[in-house]
Amino acid sequence: MIKTYQFLLIITCLLILSACSPGKRALVKGYNSYSNGEYDVAIDHYKTAIDHNVEVAEANYQIAEAYRLSNRLHEASPFYEAALEMGIQDTSAVFHYALSLKQNGEYDKAKEELEQYLEMSADTTLEHTERARQEVDNLDRLSKILAKDSYFEIDNLEAVNSEGTEYAPVVQKDMFYFTSSRGSDKIYKATGTGFTNIYRAPISGENILIDQASTLGEGFATEAINEGCVTFSPDGKTMVFAKGNSGKRKGARDVNLYISRFQKGSWTTPTLMSISDPNAWNSTPAFSRDGKTLYFASNREGGHGGIDLYSARVDSRGRWSDVRNMGSVINTPGNEMFPYVTDDGKLYFSSDGHPSIGALDIFVATRKDGEITIENLGPPVNSTGDDFGLSFTSIKDGYFTSNREGGKGDDDLYSFVNNDPDLKIVNYFLAGITVTTDEETDKEQILEGVTVRLVYPEGSTTISSEETDAEGDFKFKVEGGTNYELIGEKEGYFTTRISFSTIGRTIPQEELTKMVTDTTFTTKLVLNKIVIDKAIVLENIYYEFDQSYITEAAAVELDKLVKIMEDNPQISIELSSHTDARASDEYNMDLSQRRADAAVQYLVESGINPGRITAKGYGESQLIIKNAITEEQHEINRRTEFKVVRVDKSQASSQ
Repeated sequence: MIKTYQFLLIITCLLILSACSPGKRALVKGYNSYSNGEYDVAIDHYKTAIDHNVEVAEANYQIAEAYRLSNRLHEASPFYEAALEMGIQDTSAVFHYALSLKQNGEYDKAKEELEQYLEMSADTTLEHTERARQEVDNLDRLSKILAKDSYFEIDNLEAVNSEGTEYAPVVQKDMFYFTSSRGSDKIYKATGTGFTNIYRAPISGENILIDQASTLGEGFATEAINEGCVTFSPDGKTMVFAKGNSGKRKGARDVNLYISRFQKGSWTTPTLMSISDPNAWNSTPAFSRDGKTLYFASNREGGHGGIDLYSARVDSRGRWSDVRNMGSVINTPGNEMFPYVTDDGKLYFSSDGHPSIGALDIFVATRKDGEITIENLGPPVNSTGDDFGLSFTSIKDGYFTSNREGGKGDDDLYSFVNNDPDLKIVNYFLAGITVTTDEETDKEQILEGVTVRLVYPEGSTTISSEETDAEGDFKFKVEGGTNYELIGEKEGYFTTRISFSTIGRTIPQEELTKMVTDTTFTTKLVLNKIVIDKAIVLENIYYEFDQSYITEAAAVELDKLVKIMEDNPQISIELSSHTDARASDEYNMDLSQRRADAAVQYLVESGINPGRITAKGYGESQLIIKNAITEEQHEINRRTEFKVVRVDKSQASSQ
């Protein structure tokens, strides 16, 4: 293998000799341009070096790498092949050569190269081993993807596309937005194409008035900076887009997300979003249908592969945070990007890590019965090229991007229509009210101003949240076949959570009669007022006769108290145990204290701060039914209670 330091030594020597050899000078220039991320410029220099028969093997390899790093892997294939035939021993060249063959539709040969790479990795696991195994499996599944039935019809938007690049189309109200390199006087040296700007063109009927297309103006269109991939909140008042790739930082790590808001008839000056990682590529944003979640792609550390999909949440003050990786079901060792969420909760995205026809293919992720399934849309939407940037304008129409053969320029825009006769969707909603119990009448009454959050049970990831109105109403969009929890929070009340599920409650596709069906589930969230020293009985806390250890049944109930303590970090409690009167006072007092201690120990072992809990045994001193006779009456007296003894408001505010 030619190590980096060996190549640097070659370059150093060539620098000394470069004055008398144009081929050697070209090799040095190629190295310098490559190091600066100017891949397209480097390719020309390396080709000159080859023409002069200077370091031909290494120059071929560097050309292939330059094509790969500038997202033109399909053009790299002959250069990888030449470099390998001439003795280049870099194992990564074999892996990337295989992927370039795949992008050119040479599936059998690609599989051979991947298997050769895995043989090299048999003794020492190489960098791309996991991805190579996955790609072999992906190639084995290609036949089913290529043979699947499709109802999609696609058309090249010839009137919109130019000889440059157009991608990431999205419709907002009566405007067609897209990213394009048209009209650029500056060349982006990584790709040899013009820098891109976001354009918008009016829509009249079914026509895009491309002759009226314009950039977004000052603050958005910046000379020698690439702008692209715009998304809008559902209300049209917030815009998020990606900007960067100035060519000044190798690896294009200067791509970040920017936000602008529509105020007083115009868009505010875009500002950098804090969810961007300054040491990573952050791009392809897309809003959820309620506007409270932003999906985007990033190659930040800690992901599953190259580029992963992430989500972020906005709080009540409009601040974006809570960045989360979308997990290994969606993300792969490859690249996932260009997310788009439809009204029925499906996530469309592009990936070269899931089984794809060539490079990036468009996939749809659907959650059903608690499981996420990933489906390749297949031809004609997907091709051996890059297919990405899909967006919908209706349930069956929309646009996407592709650099497939036969286009007008580099990346081209395409329209699509899904003619599936069974294409019908259901929108599921969860509506409810928040109530409390009146202390005097013991009757329920509406409780307004409650912050209600819809979360997934695993990790309590917030999906959506809102504050209830004067009628105590709240409403969320939910997905079929999914488990949820509702959490209600209001100062002075116990934070309360209840479970909700749409599993087993979805409408079968064959029963749908309309193109769009709306179904609403209802529920009620009860919040109890925090009253100092008011005893609350823990139901079903039973102990074996004359014992104080925690039974399995008691553990189930104590787990509920653990959750109450976790959800209400501001409270400290006394946990008390009571016996019946069928033994001596002294014996009952000791037994109840041991039982209270055991219950508190269980809470502490479950992670609750011991400073928040006091154990107290009352024996038979606080009988609810004096002179009890029946076993049922004795059972009422044998109880475990807790009461709030202190509220730390500083903890409540930081909840």
